[in-house]
Amino acid sequence: MSLTLHFHPLASACWKVLVALYENDTPFRGNVVDLSNPAERAALAELWPLMKFPVLVDDVRKSVVPETSIIIEYLDCYHPGKLRFIPTDPDAARQARLGDRFYDFYVHDPMQKIVADRLRPAGTKDPHGVEQSRSLIEHAYSMIDRDMAKRRWAAGDEFTIADCAASPALYYANRVAPIGDAHPNVAAYLKRLMERPSFARVLREAEPYFAMFPK
Repeated sequence: MSLTLHFHPLASACWKVLVALYENDTPFRGNVVDLSNPAERAALAELWPLMKFPVLVDDVRKSVVPETSIIIEYLDCYHPGKLRFIPTDPDAARQARLGDRFYDFYVHDPMQKIVADRLRPAGTKDPHGVEQSRSLIEHAYSMIDRDMAKRRWAAGDEFTIADCAASPALYYANRVAPIGDAHPNVAAYLKRLMERPSFARVLREAEPYFAMFPK
């Protein structure tokens, strides 16, 4: 087994890559990283000095691959499976990459800002920043609701890298900024994602850690 994924089961960014790995039943070894452990932090820093997970290591190709979108493109190229996450058609590929960036920047990032604010000590909270993040997520929900009225998956009829990004982004965003009745197509899309075997497996494996999620 040449691939090792350094990750944490609760981390939303890690979910994105896990969905891709599980979609194609790609063999890999998982190494759960505890960032509170100095030795494990140091080991992750050796691989990727920014100490952001996930990081994929390919022993056969002697490659260290950080960043979720890059990891998924790497898998498509060097460890392909039945499903391609970046379509071969240039127009479809552009749509898939656009969806990936959309969910990362306009759903996932503001969601993380809200979660991070919950971890701030008293007196250092940023209510204005939280409100801005909620507004951005709500705007994104409106755009998704419009698009998902006419498609099954984020970039069209096929499951792509965009859906890998949407899975954790929408799941956690719904916990901090509930989708609600105003966006039925978003809710239906999230339900389809959660019922897909790859993401359902990610959620099952994360369940023991959900108590760590800040409320």
